[in-house]
Amino acid sequence: MAKEDIVVVAVDGSPASENAVKWAANTANKRGIPLRLATSYTMPQYLYAEGMVPADELFAELQNEAMVKIEKAREIAHEVAPDILIGHTIAEGSPIDMLLEMSREVTMLVLGSRGLGGLTGMVMGSVSAAVVSHAECPVVVVREDNAVTEQTKYGPVVVGVDGSDVSQKATEYAFAEAEARGAELVAIHTWMDVQAQSSLTGLSSSQGRWDEIEKEQIDVLTERVKPLQEKHPNVQVKKVIARDRPVHALADEAKGAQLLVVGSHGRGGFKGMLLGSTSRALLQSAPCPMMVVRPESA
Repeated sequence: MAKEDIVVVAVDGSPASENAVKWAANTANKRGIPLRLATSYTMPQYLYAEGMVPADELFAELQNEAMVKIEKAREIAHEVAPDILIGHTIAEGSPIDMLLEMSREVTMLVLGSRGLGGLTGMVMGSVSAAVVSHAECPVVVVREDNAVTEQTKYGPVVVGVDGSDVSQKATEYAFAEAEARGAELVAIHTWMDVQAQSSLTGLSSSQGRWDEIEKEQIDVLTERVKPLQEKHPNVQVKKVIARDRPVHALADEAKGAQLLVVGSHGRGGFKGMLLGSTSRALLQSAPCPMMVVRPESA
C-alpha cells in the first residue's frame, strides 16, 4: 500500500510534545509536505463497570480537551512554519493503537519524550517500546532537552552505517533528510566489536596495524555510501570510522547535530542497537532528535 507523504506528530500538551511539534513542523516545511497533529483520549475505566454507559457529556468534554491540545499545537507549528498545511486526528483509546495504525499509511511519526496524559511514558516505557519496535514507518523521538538552537539548527545529519539491509535503508532516509535540510551528512561506522577484537588477539596493537584496519573500514564505508552519494550529489558527506562502541560513538558524533538516524536490528557494530538497555541508553542520551528505521514488513 502506498504511503501518504506526510509527517505525523503525537500531541499531548507537555513541553516535550511541544518540542516535537516544532521539530515536526520544521521537517514538514523543509520537505514541502503536510503535517498532521494526532492525539488520543481514554474513557475512565470505572465508567464501564457493571455495564455503565459513559455519558455523552463526558465524551464531549474529553474531545474538547483533546481539541484544545490540537489547537495549541497548531499555533506552535505555524509559528515555526506559517505556510504549511496542517490536519489533525483525535482518537479514542490507546495511543499505541492510534500511532501504529497511522504508521502504516504515513511517511514519518514524531514523538516527544516525557509525555503527559494519554502519551505518558512515550519513550521510557511500553508505549515507546511498542511504537519504535512495531511502527511501519520511521519514528523520530524528540526529547524535552532536544531543543533546536541557533548552534544546532544548521548542524549535520548523523547516521550509523553497519552494512545490514536496514542500515542501508536508514542511510537512504538520512541522505533524504540531509538534502531537504541543506545539511552535511556524517556517516559513522564502528568496528570495535567482538569480531574485530578477536581478529586482533595475539597481535601487537601498533599504530600501524590500527591505521591499516581503519583504512580497510573507510574503504568499506565508502563503498556503502557511494550509490547514495551519486543519487544525492548535493549532499556533502563526512565519513567517520570509530574504534568504539556504537552508543558511545553515535552519541558523541551527534553533538550539535540536527538528527541522528539509526536502523533497528542491525548487525556488526550495531547488533542489538534497539534491544534492551543499549537502545534505551541511546534514546535517552542522544544529544539531538533520533530517527529509528525498521526493516520492511514481511
